[in-house]
Amino acid sequence: MLVLAIDTSTPAVTAGIVAVDQAELTTRGDRVTVDARAHGELITPHALAAAETAGVTLRELDAIVCGVGPGPFTGLRAGMATAAALSHALGIPAYPVCSLDAIAADVVKTDNPFLVLTDARRREVYWAAYDAAGARVDGPNVQRPAEVETTVRVAAGDGALLYAEAVGVTPIEPRFPSPAGLVSAARAALLSGAAPEPLTPLYLRRPDAVEPTGRKRVTAP
Repeated sequence: MLVLAIDTSTPAVTAGIVAVDQAELTTRGDRVTVDARAHGELITPHALAAAETAGVTLRELDAIVCGVGPGPFTGLRAGMATAAALSHALGIPAYPVCSLDAIAADVVKTDNPFLVLTDARRREVYWAAYDAAGARVDGPNVQRPAEVETTVRVAAGDGALLYAEAVGVTPIEPRFPSPAGLVSAARAALLSGAAPEPLTPLYLRRPDAVEPTGRKRVTAP
């Protein structure tokens, strides 16, 4: 099974082609650029470049996996809109995955639980807690770093690097979701052939822009 994995929930614009079966995952081609202002500009070219590197066309894909956050509103919707458009155009399913779970899938497992933290801006972090096997046990949440109450002392994600001292953790790799991590998080659903859940973004908070409540009354001078 050939899967296109994309994620724009973090400053990394990520796309890759991953071959998946019961035995293993193999990344056939990927493109990653860390630029928080280029999600909309780069995600489609990255997907096409990853397919070219993999030696396949988009028509040969069997499914799409898309990170649905949590992440900032503008960047996150760029990847999700791309996944939805390609899913419709190609007639293949698009599977949503929590982007924090995708990062957790790439953590080198030990006998210890860990956190995943990403930058939520506004001096906050998106975070989730995982047991030693990599299963999520809390979250996703959005909080100020000093408000994250945990006894866990290691954390992956770019938020762990930014706020290690405030949270009280030692940063570990990876910083961002990888194509393999995204597909790994969706692997059971992909291989089962189950219908995907809707592509619903995990914003965790309201966007800055709000609809106007009404016109202001203008009075004559």
